[in-house]
Amino acid sequence: MEKVALISGASRGIGYETAFKFAEQGYRIAVMARDEHELIKLRDAAESKWGAEVLIVAGDLADSAYWKAAVETTVARWGRVDVLVNNAAWRTIETMKTIHLEDWERTVRICLTAPAFLAKYAAAVMAAQQDTGVIINISSVMSQRAGGYSPAYIACKGGMESLTYELATCYGRDRIRVVGVSPGNVQTAMSGDYQDAKGNNISKQLEAEMNEMTPLGRAASPREIAELVAWLASDQASFITGTTILADGGFSHNFNSYASKKLQFPRAF
Repeated sequence: MEKVALISGASRGIGYETAFKFAEQGYRIAVMARDEHELIKLRDAAESKWGAEVLIVAGDLADSAYWKAAVETTVARWGRVDVLVNNAAWRTIETMKTIHLEDWERTVRICLTAPAFLAKYAAAVMAAQQDTGVIINISSVMSQRAGGYSPAYIACKGGMESLTYELATCYGRDRIRVVGVSPGNVQTAMSGDYQDAKGNNISKQLEAEMNEMTPLGRAASPREIAELVAWLASDQASFITGTTILADGGFSHNFNSYASKKLQFPRAF
């Protein structure tokens, strides 16, 4: 029986590569995003390369009706859901001193409430199948390493990790695993839109600064995160649930920059 994966935020970045990876593995994939044109390009690429069956479920995650409809549309097409990947995100880049309530609430709706209810609707289908199911929530290293900006996004990523533990506890006896993935710096469109006070893009400078703090000395590619997601969804990870896996190149557990280390130990670093 061919398995079915439902992936949010699939039009680009981690979501796109995750959808492509599942297609490579023979899954039928239902892909969610606002940009239907980008989803069509994903479908055409996956069909051409892998002969994959791809269902486009375009919509806005701020719309609560979309959450249930995405699951129902997938079930109507293929009769099941085996994997849900809650990847989509939205945020503004500003501090708590300036954020507006409307932006806070939209961020929470897309980044936390939508994943919770997508999980609720997908888990009901998974449990009824009398088979195993997997829900994977994409968090962020920023849930533990706050930068002082994007407060709603950071709060949601912390909430996403707590939600992961709650869902794993709730649905474990239904043979549904729930796992979080916490990426560090990843080369995506969302990591490339940082500006200074004058409107100049400073994303490259910020990336270089983070690389200085990362033992592997670089950002991840979206494909690297997708590989982890696909492995966590596989039977090889069958005893992993109720936890969040760090994929940050060592960033979280490093104390200072490599420039600082070289000042002390130039021969070592």
